[in-house]
Amino acid sequence: MTTLANQRVAYFNGRIVPEGEVRVSFRDRGFKYGDAVFDMTRTFGHRIFRLKEHIDRFYRSLRYVRIDPGMSPAEMMRLSEEVVQRNLHLIGPEDDYWVGQRVSRGVDPVPGEPTSQTGPTVIIECTPLPLRARAHYYRDGIDVVVPSVRRTPPTALSPRAKSHNYLNMIVGEHEAKAINPNAWAVLLDVNGNLAEGIGSNIFLVREGVVHTPSERYVLPGISRAVTIELAASLGIKVVEGDVDCSTHTSPTRPS
Repeated sequence: MTTLANQRVAYFNGRIVPEGEVRVSFRDRGFKYGDAVFDMTRTFGHRIFRLKEHIDRFYRSLRYVRIDPGMSPAEMMRLSEEVVQRNLHLIGPEDDYWVGQRVSRGVDPVPGEPTSQTGPTVIIECTPLPLRARAHYYRDGIDVVVPSVRRTPPTALSPRAKSHNYLNMIVGEHEAKAINPNAWAVLLDVNGNLAEGIGSNIFLVREGVVHTPSERYVLPGISRAVTIELAASLGIKVVEGDVDCSTHTSPTRPS
């Protein structure tokens, strides 16, 4: 099919195709079991932010769940850049994209029947950032709700792997939004310390010192690392460790 000029394209199992042609089987293990990993970054001024660092983390997640994507990190980076470039004409000069890579273990075949796909399912896509919809967060701040659901402990599943198994945080997010539809959920770890939310690492400032949860219980975000680097360059002390929210009264905001 000829790519329409007004339709986004995505990489799907070896080809760049219109988004509407991306079809994932209901027998795909990513759909059936959450047996997949992903990573997300964004563009700033139409340039992908810290792509190498995100792809390096993506491949660590792939190794953790033992999925071979069938391509090198360098090829994943090249294709990510190509997908973005082929979609830039669809957004304005002040707009930007989310950029995501997703790999599942692939399709579970039906015994005794031929299958149309072997190997992993690989998708690279981009979606316009909802800058207008999120403007009020920057203007007014973010209300935070701590749900009763605790973050999955590292002894059960490593938070350092960015997998499709997000149900733990989704349940917490829905609990928080039942209390306040505009709130951002921040889960505690199993010891009652601040952990993280969906797509958000947490920083608190108290008496001039920045506090952030230990990497043991959270996904070590690339933006988190940049924030720590910037603080260090400004001579601001950053403490990584257990953050008991009952002893911190400063506003809490996702990074």
